[in-house]
Amino acid sequence: MRRLLEGLYTVSDWAAMAALAAIAVLVMAQVLGRVIDAILVAFGQAPFGFLVPSLAEIAGFLLVAASFLALSGTMRAGAHIRVTLGIASLPPHVRRPAEIVVLGVAAALAIFFFCYAVLLVRDSYRFGEVSYGIIPVPLWIPQAAMAAGIGVFAIALLDDLAVLIRGGTASYMERETLGEGRPE
Repeated sequence: MRRLLEGLYTVSDWAAMAALAAIAVLVMAQVLGRVIDAILVAFGQAPFGFLVPSLAEIAGFLLVAASFLALSGTMRAGAHIRVTLGIASLPPHVRRPAEIVVLGVAAALAIFFFCYAVLLVRDSYRFGEVSYGIIPVPLWIPQAAMAAGIGVFAIALLDDLAVLIRGGTASYMERETLGEGRPE
């Protein structure tokens, strides 16, 4: 089961990285097209006029996908911003129950958000909603990436919750203890 979960987190992280890479490629193509046009005009030639239609909108959709798909990996790496001031000052015998309560509430909220994100995807698909840009992107596609990311995040929260309840150390706590995941 552990290998399956780690594989799920890895796939989610790679999908987030792919979304960011796609943004970079699209923006680079747009900039390169403008540079080539400027060079052509400088030499008295007609510009080619290359552009990536709906670039801003598609980049926004990809950014949403990257942000949500990276949630589980970021949490497990201990890189999420957490308010540890109160919890860090608690004695160890009180800190564990507090962490369990916090993870339980976070998991419940993530599951709630996931359920409503799935309903949003279903409704967008059913009603055929599309974006307003030059390229009409079906809205269920970026919404599905968002729902998938929050779903994997909910699983990661439940995973760490189960580990804490069984007496283990949550993934993000291991990284904090080692000093990893915090900016230098």
